[in-house]
Amino acid sequence: MTGADGYDFWLFDLDGTLVDVEWPYIRSVFDAVGDRLDRPFTDAEAASLWHGYAGHRDPQLRHLGVDPPTFWRAFEACETPLARAEATRLYDDAAVVAELDGPVGLVTHSQPPLLDAVLDRLDVRDWFDVVVSCSDELGWKPDPAPVRRAMAGLAVDGVHAGVLVGDGPNDVGAAWNAGLDAVHVERHGPERRRACVLGDRRIVTLDALRG
Repeated sequence: MTGADGYDFWLFDLDGTLVDVEWPYIRSVFDAVGDRLDRPFTDAEAASLWHGYAGHRDPQLRHLGVDPPTFWRAFEACETPLARAEATRLYDDAAVVAELDGPVGLVTHSQPPLLDAVLDRLDVRDWFDVVVSCSDELGWKPDPAPVRRAMAGLAVDGVHAGVLVGDGPNDVGAAWNAGLDAVHVERHGPERRRACVLGDRRIVTLDALRG
């Protein structure tokens, strides 16, 4: 299936775009992080930080009086690949990815151990021709470097008719910074974000990508 806009290649974010995690798991992770930091997190704080409603999480952490490096070390220590994968579900509309014509890549903040467990459990690894995990060395969205790494892996560096589909402002920024169109899929609503995320196209379901 060729998308409605006839793109030559497609890039997708993962968490919040194609998959999401059940709330009890999120709550348990933040309970464990709170115990390590001796600082509890409310449901609202946990949801906002997990889903990245505001984009960058570090400013929000500092606003909450939490040191970002300390938080992220604790956060990483409280997650395990098997538990994350078992709590992760695929959005029903994500099936559109397997129907797309042309190269398809994944650009995600999820780190390889967690990412591998999720892709294998959901049996969607073969949906993607290239998978790129952001990192301190490579960069984090909206830095365009991870997007460009994916484009290089797809051998589409000279092709401009490409798009990045994601659920957050960092995805839109990464697309634009890499010279691609940006499609924002709104999974949570502006009332939770307290802002609207703009893109070249705004949708509420990935089914809208069907021609």
